[in-house]
Amino acid sequence: MVKAYLRYEPALTFGVIASPESNVCYDPSGRLLLAAALDRLAAWDLKRGLPSVSFAPSSSSPSLAVSCIASSPSAAVSSSIASGHADGSIRLWDAETGACEATLHGHRSAASAIRFAPSGAVLASGSKDCDVILWDVVAQAGLFRLRGHRDQVTDLVFLDSGKKLVSCSKDKFIRVWDLETQHCLQIVGGHRSEIWSMDVDPSERFLVSGSADPELRVFRIRQSVEEGEDWSKWDVLKLFGEIPRQSKERVATVRFNRSGSLVACQVAGKTADIYKVLDETEAIRKAKRRMHRKKEKASAKSIIAEGNGTVIDPLPAQDTQNPTVIVTDVFKLLQVLRASKKICSISFSPSNPPRGCLATLSLSLNNNTLETYSVDSEKVGKMYSIEMHGHRSDIRSVSLNSEDNLLMSTSHNAVKIWNPSTGDCLRTIDSGYGLCSAFVGNRFALVGTKGGTLEIIDIASGSLTEVIEAHAGSIRSIVPIPDEDGTVGARGFVTGSADHDVKFWEYLQKSDTDSKQLTVSNVRTLKMTEDVLAVSISPQGKHIAVALLDCNVKVFHMDTLKLFLNLYGHKLPVLCMDISSDGALIATGSADKNLKIWGMDFGDCHRSIFAHSDSVMDVKFVYRTHYMFSVGKDRTVKYWDADKFELLLTLEGHHAEVWCLTISSRGDFIVTGSHDRSIRRWDRTEEQLFIEEEKEKRLEETFEADLDNDNDYRYGQKEDAPDEGSVGVPGRKTKETVTSADAIMDALDTAEEELKRLNQHKLEEQNNGRAAKFQPNVIMQGRSPSDYVLNVISSIRPNDLEQALLALPFSDALKLMSYLKEWSLVPSKVELVCRVCLVLLQTHHNQLTTTPAARSLLTELKDILYRRVKECKDTIGFNLAAMDHLKELLAMRSDAPFRDAKAKLMEIRQEQSKRSGMPDGNERRKKKRKKALEEKVEA
Repeated sequence: MVKAYLRYEPALTFGVIASPESNVCYDPSGRLLLAAALDRLAAWDLKRGLPSVSFAPSSSSPSLAVSCIASSPSAAVSSSIASGHADGSIRLWDAETGACEATLHGHRSAASAIRFAPSGAVLASGSKDCDVILWDVVAQAGLFRLRGHRDQVTDLVFLDSGKKLVSCSKDKFIRVWDLETQHCLQIVGGHRSEIWSMDVDPSERFLVSGSADPELRVFRIRQSVEEGEDWSKWDVLKLFGEIPRQSKERVATVRFNRSGSLVACQVAGKTADIYKVLDETEAIRKAKRRMHRKKEKASAKSIIAEGNGTVIDPLPAQDTQNPTVIVTDVFKLLQVLRASKKICSISFSPSNPPRGCLATLSLSLNNNTLETYSVDSEKVGKMYSIEMHGHRSDIRSVSLNSEDNLLMSTSHNAVKIWNPSTGDCLRTIDSGYGLCSAFVGNRFALVGTKGGTLEIIDIASGSLTEVIEAHAGSIRSIVPIPDEDGTVGARGFVTGSADHDVKFWEYLQKSDTDSKQLTVSNVRTLKMTEDVLAVSISPQGKHIAVALLDCNVKVFHMDTLKLFLNLYGHKLPVLCMDISSDGALIATGSADKNLKIWGMDFGDCHRSIFAHSDSVMDVKFVYRTHYMFSVGKDRTVKYWDADKFELLLTLEGHHAEVWCLTISSRGDFIVTGSHDRSIRRWDRTEEQLFIEEEKEKRLEETFEADLDNDNDYRYGQKEDAPDEGSVGVPGRKTKETVTSADAIMDALDTAEEELKRLNQHKLEEQNNGRAAKFQPNVIMQGRSPSDYVLNVISSIRPNDLEQALLALPFSDALKLMSYLKEWSLVPSKVELVCRVCLVLLQTHHNQLTTTPAARSLLTELKDILYRRVKECKDTIGFNLAAMDHLKELLAMRSDAPFRDAKAKLMEIRQEQSKRSGMPDGNERRKKKRKKALEEKVEA
C-alpha cells in the first residue's frame, strides 16, 4: 500500500511593512498609502498605523516579488491598482476588496515602471527587457508593444490626455511616443548617465528628469501645434534648463505634487530635495529682480571702469524691460528632507494637505519603515511613522511557547512577541543582537546575543529584566533541559557559545523584589576544543549533542558529561541539528548543503542527503514522528521522511535566505524566519500527497522552466536589437497560452467530428426513412458544435487569447473563421468575434487572400461585422446620451448645486472684504449699533 502524507501550505505572512525593491504610492482616494510587502501589497491607514486592505495573490500562484506599483487617477475603473512583478507579469487589483482582477503576461523580465493614463482605462508598463507595453485595463488585454530602448525602461508618463507617452531608460535617452499612430515622435538626449526617473506637472508645462548627473534637466512641453516659432515641427519636448542638485548621489525618484507647486527629487541616499515651482507671474517678477541686480552690477562696474579709463558695453534695453525667464526663475529650492535611513521611494499625497502645509510627502525606508512628513515653506516635520509591525533587519531566530499561542522573533536590536494565528505584534522589547531564543513558561523568555550576554525578558510587561554576562563569545544555542517525563524547560537550560563553552543553567527567583522575577545561575560548564555552533538535547534528557567548528558532532551523557558518540563525516561545519522525540535519530545540517541522519544507538550514518543548493541553516523533527523540516540559504523549506530518506514537499515563498524555523507541539503548523524580514506560517492541511506524484510534479516544473528559458532565448532576450521605434505584439508565449491553443484545436476537431456524425445521420434518415436516435457527444454537454467552440474561446483569458490564436495552424484558423458568421449574431459576443477575426487576418493574411475557399467567407464577414459593430456603437452612444440626460435631470431636481453656489459666494465676499480692508457684515452691524447708542447718550 502506498503511504500518504498530509500537505503543508502557506497560510500567513507578516513582519514586512515595505519592500526596498518597490515604490510606494497612494490609492485613488488619497487616504491610504500602498506599499509592497514582498509578493503582496498592503494599503496602510497612516493615522491609525494599521493596514486597511491587503492585496494577496492566491496560494496556487508563485511567490513573485512586487517590483513597482501604480494607482489610477480615476476611480471610475474597478481595477484601479496595478502591480508589476519580478517575472514581468502585471496584476490588476480592486482597490476596495483587494481581489486580483487579472494577471497580464507580456514582459520577459522584471517590470520596472508602470503608469496609468489620466482616464484610468489604459496602463503602460516598462521592463528590464527594454520594451514598453500598452494594456487595456477594461478588456484586460494587451494593445501593442513599443520597442526602441536599448536598456531597462525606468519611468513612464502620459501627455496630451493620454494620446502621447514619454519613456526614459538607462540608455540615457528619453523617447516620446504617439499612441494613436504607434510610432516614436522624438528622441531626446543630453543626459551623460543613466536616467532613473522623470515626472510631468499636472498642467503639463514642464517635464523634469533625473540621472546621476549633478543637475536635474527641465523640459518645456509643447501645448499646441501653433506654439512658438522656434519649435521643430514634430518636437514635443524642448530643453528649458538645468537645476543644480544638492546631493552627489544619483537620482532615484522625481515626483510633482497634485497641484504642481512642488517637485521632490529623492536620491539614492538619505535625502530628498523639495523645489517650489513658481507660477508665470512670480517667475517674471523674479526674472525682473534678477535683471535689475544684473543692471546695478553692470553700472557699478562701469563707474569703476571710467575711473580706470576703460569702456564697457551697456546692457541691451530689452533684457531689462522684457526679461527672459530661465529655469532658476521658476524652480526654487524650498527644503531638504533628511531621513534617518536610506530612502527607497517617495510619494506625494493627492488629498488636501493639513492647514498651514503645502503638501504631505510619504517615504519608504530600507529598514522596513514608512514615514510621512508635512512640507511647508519653513520646515519639514514628521507626522506619522509605521514601524511596529516588523523588524528593522533580518529575523535570526523564532520560537513558540508550550501552548503555541505566542511567537518570539529576534533581530539585531529588538525582540518581538507575535500572535502566530493573526500575525499581530503584541510586544516590542529593545535588546541586543539576538541569535537564539527560548520561552520559559508563558511569562518569561531568554535571548542569547552576539555579544555573549543572556537577556531575561518579562513578556507580560514587555521589559528587559536582567542582562547576564554569560559567555565571552556569541551565544549560538539556547536549549531547555527536559524532564524524564518529557516536560520541556522545567529543570533549566543549556547555552553553547563561540568561546568553546557549553554552560548549564538553573532557574532561580529573585528574593529582593516583591514581584516574582526570574534569574538564572550557572551550575556546570563543559569545556570544548572548538567553537560551539549548535547544541541539542534528547527528549528524555539523557544525552546532549554538541556541534563544533571542526565539522564533528560530539554526543555526551547528560549526567556524567562523558563522551558517548563522535559523529564525523561532514566536510564543512555543522550549523544545526535536532534529535527525534523518541531519541532514536539525530539529523544534522551543514554548510556543505547536506543533511545526515544518524542512529543514536551506535552513531552510524543511516543516510546522507544532498538537501539544499546552499547551506542548511536549521532542521527540526515533527513531534512524535520521524518527519522533519529543513531550511537553507536557497530560500526553500523542505519536508522529509527520515525513515524512507525521501523528500516529501518543497515549500517556496521566501525571497532571501531562511535562517530559522520552529514547529508547533502538535505539528499542525511551522513558522520560518528569513533575511527578507518576513515571518511565514505554513499550515498542515487535510489534503493528501504521495511521493511519486510529487516527483512527477517536480520533473514537470523543471521541464516547463527549461521551456520558458528556451522561449526567452528564441523570442526575447538573446535576439538582436529591435528596429528603431518598432511596434510588436503585446503578449508572450506562456504555459497558459500553449494550453489554450491546444484546447481550441481539440474543440475544433471535436466539433468537426460531431458535424460529420450529424450529416451522416441526416443522410441515413433520407435514404432509409427511419434511423436510430442521434446520440450527441457527451463532451459537448448538450451544446451544438458552434456553441461548444464558442464556449472554449470565451473561457480563455483575454490576455492569452491573442497568443493562443497565433499558435494555431492555418487549417485550424480557417475552420475557426467559418464559425464567426454565426457567432456575430450573438450581441454579447460581437467584440470577441472582431478580436478573433482581426488576429487571424493579421496572422494569415497572405494565405487567406490566395485561398479560393476563403474569399467568399471574407466577403460575407466584411459586411456582417461592419453592420454588427455599427449597431453596438449606436447602442452604446444611445445609452451614454440617456445617462447624461438622467444626470442633468437629477442635477435640476437637487438643490445641492445652489448650496455650493451660496457657500462659494460667501467665500468670494469674504475675500473681497479682506482685500479691500473693509470689515465684514457682523463688524458693520456692531459699529452701527455702537453709533446709535452714542447718539442716544448725547440726546
